[in-house]
Amino acid sequence: MSRQIATLLSMTATTVDAARSEGSGQLRVHIPHPASDEALAHLKNHLDPCICVTTGDENLEPDLDVLVQGRPSLEQLALYHNLKALIIPYAGVPAETRTLLMEAYPKLPVYNLHHNAVAASELALALFLAAAKTLIPVDRKFRAHDWRSRYGGAPIMLLEGKTAVILGFGAIGSRLATLCLALGMQVHVVRRQIGKQYPEPIIAHSLDELPSLLPMANALFIALPLTPKTEGLIGANEISLLSPSCVLVNIARGAVVDEQALYQALKEKRIAAAGIDVWYNYPQSPGSRASTPPSQFPFHKLENVVMSPHRGGAFQLQELERQRMSDLASTLNAISRGEAIPHRVDLHAGY
Repeated sequence: MSRQIATLLSMTATTVDAARSEGSGQLRVHIPHPASDEALAHLKNHLDPCICVTTGDENLEPDLDVLVQGRPSLEQLALYHNLKALIIPYAGVPAETRTLLMEAYPKLPVYNLHHNAVAASELALALFLAAAKTLIPVDRKFRAHDWRSRYGGAPIMLLEGKTAVILGFGAIGSRLATLCLALGMQVHVVRRQIGKQYPEPIIAHSLDELPSLLPMANALFIALPLTPKTEGLIGANEISLLSPSCVLVNIARGAVVDEQALYQALKEKRIAAAGIDVWYNYPQSPGSRASTPPSQFPFHKLENVVMSPHRGGAFQLQELERQRMSDLASTLNAISRGEAIPHRVDLHAGY
């Protein structure tokens, strides 16, 4: 790949100054895969007049300032030799994109959008409540007119006064902290950088403190990005430190938690329950969406698991796209105005 990179970079090393056409003050933005016409109109209505947006895969001009795409190719990036920024139109950085940028364009500024953080945190809370209150198995039995769960056999966790540990304190984790505080829980957050002020009574910890936090967690929320350092972060040893009363909720990425260790702990009831929205196996084609198991292990047979097919960032489609376009407009306006730009990605850290 290095030889291909060198060849393409040399091909695009021609003059940079000649390409900027009539609107020298314009910010030129291209979206290869645009949303609906309604969402695109919403975007343009919220942009500064000096921002020019083009869409589609045809008529690509090399005089481009910002590319909005999650998985750009090397050829695309080499074409845009004036590129000032890449915006990934969702949270996280695909592994192949990170590798490409680290090798070929390590200084190119990269930004995320976090328009779905509210929806993801709401679903995480819903999974937690459903698991902590044993709602799903009780519902199934009561539909058959079975009242026995009212009289025992279906544990219900009282949340007030309990301890929530939240891994990751970004757009999703910070909202989860607020929601847990509203439930009367004690909140501890774990993040890479803790050298800032946190609203009381939230207590912040470094990752080194995780082993001492896990035994006290009645709720463990996983809301951090998947990076080389976080893959397998919650392994068999970490799960063994959790108490039998703990409910684990993963709203981040499946690979952050060891698949087999989590399954065995739930099957053997070494932890109370789990709410899982992110998985280990995904459909590879539209035709396989109706019959793809999310794991090599039968989580679906366990009554102490609430399962969701990666719907954390989903809500009504039109509203979702409007939110995405509003977030994109804010980012583009900040770039155009020379203001502080939100959600800068640290390629070395992976998020």
